[in-house]
Amino acid sequence: MLNKIILASKSKVRKYILDKNNIQCVVEPSNIDEDPVKESLLKEQASSEIISKNLAELKANKVSMKKTDEIVLGADSVIDLEGELISKPASREEAMDILKKLNGKSHFLISSVCISKNGSMIWNYTDKAKLTMKNFSDDALKKYLSKISDETLYAYNVYQIEGEGRSLFESIEGDEDTIMGLPVKKIKEYISSL
Repeated sequence: MLNKIILASKSKVRKYILDKNNIQCVVEPSNIDEDPVKESLLKEQASSEIISKNLAELKANKVSMKKTDEIVLGADSVIDLEGELISKPASREEAMDILKKLNGKSHFLISSVCISKNGSMIWNYTDKAKLTMKNFSDDALKKYLSKISDETLYAYNVYQIEGEGRSLFESIEGDEDTIMGLPVKKIKEYISSL
């Protein structure tokens, strides 16, 4: 079995999930500008799953080109609300707009992972979870946001499911690690086959 991988992400939660599952990793962020890639794929009417997978692959491949013969893991998560792709907020105002959009509705959180070697994808997996948000007043949403630190807000697609964010939801169907951004069970299965 593989004893170490490179994580092409600066996500503390993804690192935490790998550590918790005894997968040793070295963090080497890809620093890819995701917005132009998303815009291009949206113009081609790509699904949220395809966008998530392509971004994970892009991140893994970019780092993998520099790290010869190393196994590199890239990951990406997106929110799909009735076919609309919702990106991470860039401000507290955007975060509030996103919460208002999700309010009282079901959406999918899609997480993709890609493993690359020598600049090419060798394995990938996409999983999705369905989350149904309770109905809140604008004041209740503002109160929720006031409890969330900037770091948490900009890193976790508005809600941090393992923290304060759980209280937002009426129902959650799917794997918690997927919601946190890394479907680790499938990664472990693949890595153990190497």
